[in-house]
Amino acid sequence: MSSRRPAFIRNYDAWGHLEVFLVAAVAAVLTIRLFLELTGYPQLGGEGLHIAHMLWGGLLMAAAMIMLLSFIGRTIHRWASLIGGLGFGVFIDEIGKFVTSNNDYFFEPAVSLIYVVFVLTFLAVHIIHSRPRYSPTEYLMNALHRMEEVVFQDLDSAERRQTLALLKKCNRANPLVACLTDLLDRTDLVGPGSPGYRGRLRRMWRHLYRRLARMPQFPKMVIWLFVVQLALKLLYVGIVVFLVGYGWNRVPLSGLLAWFIGRIEDLTFVDYAQLLSSVLSGVFVLIGVLRIRRSRTAAFLMFEQSILVSIFLTEVFSFYEQQFLALIGLGLNILLLTITRYALRQEAASVSTVVT
Repeated sequence: MSSRRPAFIRNYDAWGHLEVFLVAAVAAVLTIRLFLELTGYPQLGGEGLHIAHMLWGGLLMAAAMIMLLSFIGRTIHRWASLIGGLGFGVFIDEIGKFVTSNNDYFFEPAVSLIYVVFVLTFLAVHIIHSRPRYSPTEYLMNALHRMEEVVFQDLDSAERRQTLALLKKCNRANPLVACLTDLLDRTDLVGPGSPGYRGRLRRMWRHLYRRLARMPQFPKMVIWLFVVQLALKLLYVGIVVFLVGYGWNRVPLSGLLAWFIGRIEDLTFVDYAQLLSSVLSGVFVLIGVLRIRRSRTAAFLMFEQSILVSIFLTEVFSFYEQQFLALIGLGLNILLLTITRYALRQEAASVSTVVT
């Protein structure tokens, strides 16, 4: 008999689903707040009734749950991540009404609470999938999960390499490993132009990335992307720390250095935290720039750390100064993190390795 069956088997694709979930949730919050601002905060209902948009969020989350419970497959997981993320964003947008005695949607710390919820969600999944490392059983279960492409006769060379990389992490004594490896080796790969819409879209992005990655200018393009992003972030933090609440008209045209030193002496802990966390993020970007010629994977890992520092430190303290702008910054950081994670997966696939 086998040993005790593990209660929880981690999904190797969870990061991708989480990225879709969070991007959809942030997009929902920003879209709702922008729409309400432009339309003067209309109410759906009448004669004493008010249908809160939180209810629509609950319906979307319920729809995502029904999809997950009713169907199987990676495609369903992607759609459920999108629909569930939209629903969660619509739901959490009204958090101000449920933490105040007078149901105040405009409760000032509400946006900060929304941000904290997003960060805690991200952190929870990060902890779950970072440590401990995946077990051989988890690698095998995820390899089985990816065999659906064989069933649909939609397996391409990249997917086969990725699945074989998972099987290499499994216990070779398990006869199922040899069976799956042999099946993958004997499965005909899908020909060009034959996959469906989803497959064509996925391969279009993969082809675009690989085309860019083969360009001699690709490392410079990546360096410029993250250096410009860092420069804009430092500029934003500098404006928030030194000028917000102070006023441009109070900045002296002469004696700027003395004014700057005086402003530093007046900075609060939150101001210092924003500046230092931005510098730390810049250090990771610098390390990534130095490593990109030698190893793109190592460089992207450093860029990922830079983005995580921005999400978990810089943006948190930015909420004390500019809540709505910080929420927009969170959305942009999540988008950049999604792009970076995609690049990491493509680099790993090109050398048949597994990124966890």
